[in-house]
Amino acid sequence: MAGRRACAEEPERDLFLMSDILAELSNVLEARKNADPDSSYVAKLHHKGLNKILEKVGEEATETIIAAKDAERSGDNSDVVYETADLWFHSLVALSELGASADDVLNELARRFGLSGIDEKASRSTSGDNA
Repeated sequence: MAGRRACAEEPERDLFLMSDILAELSNVLEARKNADPDSSYVAKLHHKGLNKILEKVGEEATETIIAAKDAERSGDNSDVVYETADLWFHSLVALSELGASADDVLNELARRFGLSGIDEKASRSTSGDNA
């Protein structure tokens, strides 16, 4: 799938493909959540707990930022795509640790779809969220 671009003629197929990949990954993460930590990287992260998982999310976020700055300069996006995949992966592990999944994020994105960013942010600030 590396390097695959969304096809303008098949946007629904691409959405389903993305959703299927995230659903399958969520299933794998859940299956490995309680596995032997010596048998799985995901199990090892879960065994070490949320703080370790969040440390990895932070590391991957930093690496993604650096890769994006490098991509801006070089015009080569391959490293930023790779690091973003790591960031998404570790974020999904964090969600799994907390009992949430990619579906929860997709549902939130669907809720926001069609809202302007300004309107969406305004709705958060009136409900007490200032992020």
